[in-house]
Amino acid sequence: MAELGPGIGLVIRHAYLWWSEARNGREEGSKDRPCVIVHLRVNEHKELETYICPVTHAPPEVPEKAMEIPAATKKRLGLDDERSWIITTEVNRFIWPGPDLRPVPGGGNSYGLLPGAMTRDLVAQVKANAQDKSLLILGRTE
Repeated sequence: MAELGPGIGLVIRHAYLWWSEARNGREEGSKDRPCVIVHLRVNEHKELETYICPVTHAPPEVPEKAMEIPAATKKRLGLDDERSWIITTEVNRFIWPGPDLRPVPGGGNSYGLLPGAMTRDLVAQVKANAQDKSLLILGRTE
């Protein structure tokens, strides 16, 4: 996979820290996992704040608050063949590239991009969750 800069819809590998893990005192994610960039913004320090949603094999508690990744997309990205969902009720926020960014198996900094329509739907779902106050944002530091 070619090296891609950060962009909305890019699937990266990250030591994602779940909200429940942070609430229990953890400062590091328990494992590296695929995550999707859903928002980017340059902050007042001219740093690139990156917001990512986690990908998991665990079926979501609320199906309307997640998005299943189609098998064909998982195959194209080089992910496993188990069912997976992007959880849209929580995000990690970090400064790109950050210490928790990991190389993907086989090399490179990403698995690739989600399809455009899927990315638009994903971002819309995250924004809707933010508007109805069901989005949890966990800031990560070095």
